[in-house]
Amino acid sequence: MARSTKKAPEEHPFYHDTWKLLKNYRDVAWNLEIADLDLQAEVRAEYGTAEGGSLAALTEAGADLHGTRIESFARSLERSRRMMQLLDTAIQLMRRRHKKGELYYWVLYYTYLSPQAYGSYHEILHALEAHFPPMSRRTYYTHREEAIHTLSSVLWGYTSRECAEELERLGL
Repeated sequence: MARSTKKAPEEHPFYHDTWKLLKNYRDVAWNLEIADLDLQAEVRAEYGTAEGGSLAALTEAGADLHGTRIESFARSLERSRRMMQLLDTAIQLMRRRHKKGELYYWVLYYTYLSPQAYGSYHEILHALEAHFPPMSRRTYYTHREEAIHTLSSVLWGYTSRECAEELERLGL
């Protein structure tokens, strides 16, 4: 009997990448806030101005940052912000356009995106009851997996099996 070469959903690289992004969302958001405050403090100390957080604001304020550690820090912070904006935009697109988008949004929100983490799936299920009828643990996990798959499609742009199979053949 021939074995299938298809990977289980949780083993698929796009699912795994999206899941990793979501798992780290709170930490990245928190670190971006702290890094922005650190950058502003460094700019105030170095240039005596309250402008900080973006290269454009610093350049407009007359700071010559070319080749400095502050420029490198600001560029890194800007890249991280853009990555988070891309993820937030994909989440909002899924929420607005997918037939189960509102449900998927709230499942992802309480599981990965809310500022404070919920301690258990019981707490997440209770929070979801503010928006939807009560659901079982199994239903929650099914919706969570579907939400991650849907978000993966939005983020990575691979919505058809044919495309994913072709990419696998190409080694991408």
